[in-house]
Amino acid sequence: MKMTLLALALWAIAGAGAQAAVAATHSITMHQDPNCGCCSGWAQHMRDNGFEVKVVLTDDMYRVKQQRGVPMALASCHTARVDATGQIVEGHVPANAVRKMLLAPEVKGVAAPGMPVNSPGMGPMDGNLITVDFDGRPFSRD
Repeated sequence: MKMTLLALALWAIAGAGAQAAVAATHSITMHQDPNCGCCSGWAQHMRDNGFEVKVVLTDDMYRVKQQRGVPMALASCHTARVDATGQIVEGHVPANAVRKMLLAPEVKGVAAPGMPVNSPGMGPMDGNLITVDFDGRPFSRD
């Protein structure tokens, strides 16, 4: 009897942990030009790191960036929005930097300007990628 109660308690705890993990999953909507190939590499990096990524193809990335308030000096090839918070991820920002942004709701967005070769989807990360917030201040180093 005690073993059965213990087994049920452990099962309930494990179930609660799994529910918390699912609740911690963040969905992101990424807009990209249909002719850009590197964006799918970034989307896969984010999926590999527990994010759900919805891809929207568009021929008008300039308009997407304007609508989301991306500073043009920080622009890259794709623009993503965290669905739950509205925060913006511009370009090949690593998942670690996105998680850091999610802990700072005052940060409107983070960017990896241009298309850095040491960023997810572009090439191997080397620990020297600097991402910036939308005010142009250094945000993370990955």
